[in-house]
Amino acid sequence: MLNVLAGISGFADILFGDKMFTGLIEEIGIVKDSRSEGGNLILEIIAPILLPDINIGDSINISGACQTVVEKGSDWFRVNTIAESIRKTILGQLKSRDRVNLELSLRPDGRLGGHMVSGHTDCTGTIKAIRQIPGSWQVDVQFPSEFTELIVPKGSIAINGVSLTVTECGWDTFGVAIIPHTWQMTTFPYLKPGDAINLEFDMVGKYIQKMINPYKSNKDTITPDKLRRAGF
Repeated sequence: MLNVLAGISGFADILFGDKMFTGLIEEIGIVKDSRSEGGNLILEIIAPILLPDINIGDSINISGACQTVVEKGSDWFRVNTIAESIRKTILGQLKSRDRVNLELSLRPDGRLGGHMVSGHTDCTGTIKAIRQIPGSWQVDVQFPSEFTELIVPKGSIAINGVSLTVTECGWDTFGVAIIPHTWQMTTFPYLKPGDAINLEFDMVGKYIQKMINPYKSNKDTITPDKLRRAGF
């Protein structure tokens, strides 16, 4: 398994060589303005709590999508969202006064309280149901079935940038339980069935899937060479 372990060492590049988030929301921002400009989306977001720590060029996770701050005002900041992000996320659906989850990128000396979140949305999903249960809320989500191998019970997932644990999963649906603190500190109270959401699947699962994909074809044929290449 040495090759597999060596592949996982790529996480060091994410931890120390690129921006990373934890999925723990620091502020609920309010969209001040959302407009199209030159094929891109200009978003201005009111965030008085985080603004003192925000600098031009900083990375910030906006409801699950990593964006770069290009300008700031007295209580707001601006990002320029390109067409690729508009296509893959719900940012293009935002309008004035909408609420968004905000998290600044993790500092090297910070605690990883949630899980490793890159802010690169894999796909969008749809809220199927939200119901209150004793001590928490249950949220059921529908997602594209081609990502089903990346979801496992008790695994991690980011919904609109929020780090959550999967409680149950099916072919194209999964559920999460949300504790009262997370419910109060995020935009979940404002969501309803039918709403689109940003999804980012567990980074560990994506690395493992990439490593095992070459061995999925002709999986019934095991040879010494295949075993050696797999690290055995």
